[in-house]
Amino acid sequence: MSTPQLRAQFPALTQMLGDYPLVYLDTAATSQKPRRVLEAMARFYREDCANVHRAAHQLSARATQAYEAVRDALQHFIHAARREEIIFTHGTTEAINLLAWGLGERFGKDDLILVDSCAHHANLLPWQQLAKRSGARLEPIPLDKELRLDKAAFSLLLQQKPKLVALSHVSNVLGTVNDIQALCQDIRAAGAISVVDGAQAVAHLQLDMQQLGCDFYAFSGHKMYGPSGIGVLWGRYELLDTLEPLLTGGEMIKTVSFQDSTFGDLPNRLEAGTPPIAEVIGLGEAVAFLEQQDRQALALAEQKLLNKLQQGLSAIAGVELYAAHGDNLGAVAFNLKGEHHQDVGILLDQQGIAVRCGHHCAMPLMSLVGIKGCCRASVGIYTDEQDIKRFLDALRASAELLGY
Repeated sequence: MSTPQLRAQFPALTQMLGDYPLVYLDTAATSQKPRRVLEAMARFYREDCANVHRAAHQLSARATQAYEAVRDALQHFIHAARREEIIFTHGTTEAINLLAWGLGERFGKDDLILVDSCAHHANLLPWQQLAKRSGARLEPIPLDKELRLDKAAFSLLLQQKPKLVALSHVSNVLGTVNDIQALCQDIRAAGAISVVDGAQAVAHLQLDMQQLGCDFYAFSGHKMYGPSGIGVLWGRYELLDTLEPLLTGGEMIKTVSFQDSTFGDLPNRLEAGTPPIAEVIGLGEAVAFLEQQDRQALALAEQKLLNKLQQGLSAIAGVELYAAHGDNLGAVAFNLKGEHHQDVGILLDQQGIAVRCGHHCAMPLMSLVGIKGCCRASVGIYTDEQDIKRFLDALRASAELLGY
């Protein structure tokens, strides 16, 4: 459970929404930031504002040292084999687009791409566009009755020898978790490349790329208490080193002439242009913040809060829950039967409760569930029992107002 000392590190949580103190249950969309992240970014702009890798003066040297130290910290944080396997992007979306472009020449007519039916659009559209460019086929991996990945159907699809499989580690809508280690063993045995969207997992799970066994893994800083505009693509070096760059220009070259150019080595080759330096430094502080916590104890506390949230929702008249399993992570999806999700979100907002309402960048999943959208409440490191109680009280009052 979050402690007052932990919550106090997040300045945004002290504000009022009208007459109500803020209850922030939208961490799955973006997490709030601890003070140390905000201060580190401000300090960079105040004292060390210079470009990296490009100048002999001290400001640039300090900026470069701080920037590259974050790459080392991330290597340790996700247990990557080499620091060169850490590629800075602007987020999960750019990371997966970089992959879909960089792997594009491997794909031809009728090659098979499999995509998780729970996929966020960021892990669907890039592969959809690649299929259109190359003539490849894209097939969704079905879900079972519990809205989990259908393992039997997946095994049959793997017999068709796909070239690439794109999975969610944790569904951004439902909070359901895929057993990535087991799935990637099967994917590797089938001879396919595995790509994992870890945006919803990185703040909740302790990641080890050596154990997970995937080929590529992408996540965003703003989901893990860091700033927006920064993300990470991790890949196995031997595969990462074969990617064609999505962007070309400064920083990523060895030699340039009017006739031709040669590209540099990893990671520079995939990081063209001036990077988001302050955001990388902020991400480094978020990593340090997480590593100072008892991650195992916090994970257990978050799980208890999520289960309390699921149980409380199931007891409110009119509430429909979607795939509310006991082993879900981070989020719970729900609707009030017969009510538009946006109307429910507005009623909650009027009581100081922040949740997400909509299709959650997962329109195909909404179609499978048979709804146009839903509300989602999500917990984070700062969520406490009082937040859950206030949310449930507010939703109960909203349901009563609507005649339930």
